[in-house]
Amino acid sequence: MKKTLPWWMRPWVRVTAGLIVLILLGGAVGGIYLTQTVPEQPIQFPHNFHVGAGIPCLYCHPGAQWGPVAGLPSTQKCWGCHQQVAKTKTSPELQKLVAYVEKGEGIPWVPVFIQPEFVHFNHRPHVAAGVACETCHGDMKKVTVAQPIPRQNMGWCLSCHAKQAPEKWTRLSDCSLCHY
Repeated sequence: MKKTLPWWMRPWVRVTAGLIVLILLGGAVGGIYLTQTVPEQPIQFPHNFHVGAGIPCLYCHPGAQWGPVAGLPSTQKCWGCHQQVAKTKTSPELQKLVAYVEKGEGIPWVPVFIQPEFVHFNHRPHVAAGVACETCHGDMKKVTVAQPIPRQNMGWCLSCHAKQAPEKWTRLSDCSLCHY
């Protein structure tokens, strides 16, 4: 008489479960990889030079003052300064800017600091509270092209919120502040 295996011991169940685990693990690894790699930008923008020259972050990213998204600089914003720079004719990166200006096209910047769909981050209250850009984005004087900050997650945000005054903690730790 043949002994029947419990359903969880049957080969097709084990293979299916293994495939599901592999798919989920692959998705997680892929998601982490994509959010932690530096995307190729159309122009290798030297943040270290611009920030080192004293240009404030909010000059190129003014949206942070009034809304959720800091915004990416327009071709006109870049050209406003660079049309006066003699080096524009010799620098390969600035030649790319000239090409966008001549075509009348926007620079197709690739966003670097991307939050998951279920997180709603708003720059405005952070700027209003006096949080320096480098608190979350790192010291741009040391970075050429912007790159994601490793382990920038909910725990990381909450650890900063926990440092605020105790009377603010109730509001700053409310899940609905960022998840709505």
